[in-house]
Amino acid sequence: MVLANIGDYQESLEIYADVLAKHPDQSRIWMSYGHALATAGRTKDSVAAYRKCIALVPTLGEAHYSLANLKTFRFDEAEVETMRTHLASAGITHEDRAHFHFALGKALEDSESYAESFEHYAQGNKLRSARVGYDPAVTTDLVRRAKRLFNKEFFAARERFGAPAADPIFIVGLPRAGSTLVEQILASHSLVEGTMELPDIMAMAAELGGKADRSQDSAYPEVLAALSADECRALGERYIEQTRIQRKTDKPFFIDKMPNNFLHIGLIRLALPHAKIIDARRHPMACCFSGFKQNFAKGQRYTYSLEHIGRYYRDYVELMAHFEEVVPGKIHRVIYENMIGDTEGEVRRLLAFCALPFEAATLNFYENDRAVRTASSQQVRQPIFREGIDHWRHYEPWLEPLRLALGDVLTAYPNSPPL
Repeated sequence: MVLANIGDYQESLEIYADVLAKHPDQSRIWMSYGHALATAGRTKDSVAAYRKCIALVPTLGEAHYSLANLKTFRFDEAEVETMRTHLASAGITHEDRAHFHFALGKALEDSESYAESFEHYAQGNKLRSARVGYDPAVTTDLVRRAKRLFNKEFFAARERFGAPAADPIFIVGLPRAGSTLVEQILASHSLVEGTMELPDIMAMAAELGGKADRSQDSAYPEVLAALSADECRALGERYIEQTRIQRKTDKPFFIDKMPNNFLHIGLIRLALPHAKIIDARRHPMACCFSGFKQNFAKGQRYTYSLEHIGRYYRDYVELMAHFEEVVPGKIHRVIYENMIGDTEGEVRRLLAFCALPFEAATLNFYENDRAVRTASSQQVRQPIFREGIDHWRHYEPWLEPLRLALGDVLTAYPNSPPL
C-alpha cells in the first residue's frame, strides 16, 4: 500500500501477488490488490480480485462497491439480488450497509431503475453524513475571508514573492467535473507527468492555520499576510521538494490534481507564482449529482447531502470568480461540455495556456497506460463520449433540493453570476 501511495504500482502489484500466493485467504489484501490493479488499468484482473474477496467474505460491502466504482462494470441480476439480501440482514456493519446502498444505486442505475436507484444513493449518503458530519458555514466563511484578504493590492505588493519553480500544473474544482480527463490529456504530453491528488498544499494550509482539530478557529488565510518574501519562497521550495517522491520521470512539468486546492489559490500564488492553475468545471447539476453518487472514502464530506454539495459548488464558483478578477489571466477554465464538443480546440487552448506545444498524443489520451488514481480511471481509458453529459436528468424529479441550493449559479452556467 505504501508503494501504491507513492505511485510505484508495478512493484506494489508484484508484492500483492506474492503475498496472496502465500496467503490466499486474506480478503482485505485481495481488495487492496483489486484497487491497485484498477489504478494500473488492468480492469479484468481487478474484477477477479474483487470477486475473490467477495467469495471469502460475502458481506464485505466495500468489495461490492469497489466493483460498482469501476464505472464500466455491470452487475448481473443474481449479484443484485445477493446484495439486496445482504442489505436486509441485521448483522452487517454500518459501513457495509452504506457500501451496499451505493453499490445497489449504481447497479439499479445501469438497469434504468432510477427511482429505486436514487433511494439507495440517498440512504447511503444519509449513513455517511451521520458519521462524518459537515458544516457548510465553515466553507462559506473561508471563502468570504479569502475574498477580503486576496485583492489586487495584496498581490501587487507581493509581486516578487515565491519560489521560481514553474513545474506544477494545478487542476482544481470539484470532483467528478472532468478533472481526470484534463489530467489525462496533459499527462499524454511529452513534457508533463501525471501524479495524483497531492495533499501537500492542503497540509501546508492546515499547518499555517494552526488548528489542532475542527472545533478550533483557524488563523488561515489571514496568516498569509504576515509572511515575508523569504518565507513564501521557502513554502514553494518545500512543496517542490515534498512532491518529488511522486515524480518518476525527468519531465519538466507535473500535475497536482487535488480538486480542493481551489480554496488555496492565494497560497499557491504566494508560494508558486509561476505555477499554472486550471479550473475544471462541469454543469452544476451533473457535477454535483455525480459527486452525490460517489462514495468518497475521505476528504469530501460535503458530498453526502444535495443541499451541502449545491452550496459548496456555489462557494467554489464565487471564489473562482473573485480570483479571475484579482489575478486576471492566471487561471484557465475548462468547461467539460466544451471539451466534449470541441476536443481539439479545447486541448489546443489548454496547451497554449500551459505554454506547451501541441502534440497529437494529447488527443489520443485514452492510449496512455499511466496509472490513474481516481474514480474515473476506467473512463479516461476510452475515447471521448457524450453519453454522460445529461445523464443526471434521469434523476431530475428528486434533485429539487440541489437545484434550490445552486440558485443563480445554475442559471448563469457556464458563466458565473455577477459578483
